[in-house]
Amino acid sequence: MDKIIEFTSKTVVLAVNDIDTDQIIPARFLTVTTKDGLGDGLFTDWRFDEAGNKVKDFPLNQKKSDGCSILVTGSNFGCGSSREHAPWALVDYGFKAILSTSFADIFRNNALKNGLLPLTVSEDFHRMLIDNEGIEVTISLETMCIQSSNGVRENFELEHFSRYCLMNGIDQLGFILNHEDQINAYENKG
Repeated sequence: MDKIIEFTSKTVVLAVNDIDTDQIIPARFLTVTTKDGLGDGLFTDWRFDEAGNKVKDFPLNQKKSDGCSILVTGSNFGCGSSREHAPWALVDYGFKAILSTSFADIFRNNALKNGLLPLTVSEDFHRMLIDNEGIEVTISLETMCIQSSNGVRENFELEHFSRYCLMNGIDQLGFILNHEDQINAYENKG
């Protein structure tokens, strides 16, 4: 997992409410247990038509979204069934953060555990992002702030453990393994 401390990117907007995990990554892609290559299936039923051709007006298919690592979505992003493949697909595609007014709890937890930053923003900040599609945004875990290139700032909240793991590029297992000596010493106290 890559460290996330601070990064800057243009945004890509997918202003649809209630995007569920089956829309993020359809069930037919869930036969794998590896994260690699899942980005190819991200929003595949929206990105491609039945013949397999790119849908030109879909935001991720537009040239201006190339290299964007921040996705702005509608509310209740990641609802539906719990599938860890959804954040895997988003990260494999290149996203580091999702900005929305709300997230499904299970998706939010899965995202944080897999190096994806789901940040809840205010309605006003969200509207500004949608109205200024493609705006450059800097997200800092050090200052817990989102700064847009037009000068609008938004603070965000993130629980300490998730913040620590993201800033150190480790998952929960990595955190435990970093304390293996202390765990073994405690177990051997006898």
